[in-house]
Parts: sequence; C-alpha cells; structure tokens
Amino acid sequence: MTPSVPLARRSTLSSSLGLGERLFASSDERRFVVAIEEGLDTVEAGLLDQMRFADDIADVTSRYLLEAGGKRVRPVLTLLAAQLGEGNNNDVILAAQAIEITHVASLYHDDVMDDAPSRRGVPSAQSVWGNSVAILTGDLLFARGSKIGAKLGERALVLQTETFERLCLGQLHETIGPREDEDPIQHYIQVLADKTGSLISAAAQMGVIFSNAPQEYLEPIATFGEKIGVAFQLIDDVIDLAAEMDDTGKTPGTDLRAGVATLPLLYLRRRALTDPAAHDLLVRIERDVTSAGADEEDIRAAIAELREHAVTAETIVEAHRWSNEAVAALAPLPEGPVKKALTRFAEQIVDRSK
Repeated sequence: MTPSVPLARRSTLSSSLGLGERLFASSDERRFVVAIEEGLDTVEAGLLDQMRFADDIADVTSRYLLEAGGKRVRPVLTLLAAQLGEGNNNDVILAAQAIEITHVASLYHDDVMDDAPSRRGVPSAQSVWGNSVAILTGDLLFARGSKIGAKLGERALVLQTETFERLCLGQLHETIGPREDEDPIQHYIQVLADKTGSLISAAAQMGVIFSNAPQEYLEPIATFGEKIGVAFQLIDDVIDLAAEMDDTGKTPGTDLRAGVATLPLLYLRRRALTDPAAHDLLVRIERDVTSAGADEEDIRAAIAELREHAVTAETIVEAHRWSNEAVAALAPLPEGPVKKALTRFAEQIVDRSK
C-alpha cells in the first residue's frame, strides 16, 4: 500500500500548480487533479526506495537532497502529460522517478561547480562531505536513473542519454563562456535550454510516451517543456536578487556573488556600452559584489540597485515571452484539463517573481 502524503503537502501541490482552484470545478476535472496528486504520492514513496544503496555511505549521501525537499516539478509534468493517454500506469511512475533522480543527481554536480554553500535550505552536499563525495554521489544517481530507464526500454534510454548529454554540454558552455564571435545573451539562453529546458522537456515527453498517448502530442509537449524550462530559469535569475532568502535556501545575490552572469547582469553589460548610469552600476557590482573581501553592506546595496533596475524588469518580460511561447506550443492538444493545467503551470512559473 502506498503511504499517504500529508494534507499540507497535497494542498501545497494544488496551490503551486493552480490545481485546487475553481478553474478545475467539474467532476471530471477534479478526478484529473486527484490522479495527479495520487500519482505524485506514488512517485514520492517509490523515490526513497529507488535511491537506496547497499553501501551505508552512499545510502546516506544519495538521499540527502531528496529528503531536503523540492517541488517535484518534473515528475508532476510527467504525470500531467500522461493524462493525455492511459494516465498513471506503472511505466509512467517509473519514468517520473527516473527523471527526478536525474534532476537530483545534477544538483550535486551543480553545487560543486558553483561552490554553493546550501541547497534546499540545508548545507550543500560538498559542504558536508567534500567535492569528491558529492561528485561521486551525483554519478551514482545518474547511474541509478539510467538503470530505471533501462527497465522502460530503448526509447527511454535514448531520451535519457540525449538529455544527459545536453545537461553536460550546457554546463560545459556555461563554464567556458561565449566565444568572441558569439552574442553573450544568446549563448546564455542556449545554456538555459540545455541545462534546464532539456530535462523539463524530457519529463513531459516521458508522460506522453509511456502513457501511450497519441504521438502527435509529443512535439507540442516537448516544445512546451523546453520553453517553460527557460522561463523557469529566467525567473530564478530574478528571484536570486530577492531582498530576503527565499524557499530555495539560497542567499540573496548568490549568483552575483559567485560571478555568474545571469540575464539581468548581461542586460546591464549591454546597456553599459551606451548608458553612463548602467556603466557606473556595473563597475560597482564588479568592485563590490564579485571581488574578494567586499563589504557586506556594499554588496547588498549593489544587489538592491540591480534588483530595482530596468534590466530586471526586462528579464521578467523575457521570461513571460518564453512562457507565452510555451503555451502557444500547446495549440495542437485537445481542450481539457491537461491543456488547462499546463497553461496554468506556465502562468505560475512566471508569477513566482511577484
């Protein structure tokens, strides 16, 4: 019997996706919402088992970030897309688990690359056990995700390995930076598509494939997933500048402090070429935020100024553009609760900055 998830968890899911609103008032639509929530309960219970290792150390480190929380956005998208077909069959549940394990694995590696002190409100894995253990734990989880994918057959493995390749390429390109002849903003957007969009897209595709939904839904769902993934990350760029620590567990201005060029900063650099005020702010950010030994008051002042600058509002507009394109991609899907839920999901993604 699948353990039940506390009601608070269920209401959080409904609230975050807009699934509990009057938007889903009919009996058929309420059954749809219950199917998503019950499917996520099953995925969540199975994740703890799927991520167990016989080795004592690996068993602790591999479940560390899973047990720290997370929104489970990717499994939810798998379950939503699956309602276009047979719904929550066993293959759909396994696919959702494989996708979430792959996502968690990538977080271990990302935190090492970024030297992040925390994740999901707890110390990051490398802060607790060191870089080597964190990297190896991520590797173990990538292997475990692939092992689950192998149970689903060649189609799952191909999609999973292609997605893993894009994740690695995105991280590589982010690390190296744009070439001299490459536009930094276009380069950054492609990094987001590879690092974030590809896995969200794969999650949605898994739902179509393993629910045996009509194949003509696969391309719209794939496009939706990639575009909403970019929108998701662009809003995270804005949230990174928040005045107070948010529920991601990150310190305000984490990316700026680490020297990561997110879209608000890239827009500022472009403006600084012709706008003296933007140039002055850019100089202060590079002096007060990204340099070692900077005063915390100066850091917070520079972050606050960037947060209120027009380039941050411009980033929000760009996130909305990607979200709108994601929704437009859903046009071939039939009218009904799936299309309605995905549209609402896209709206909720960009509304997180408010």
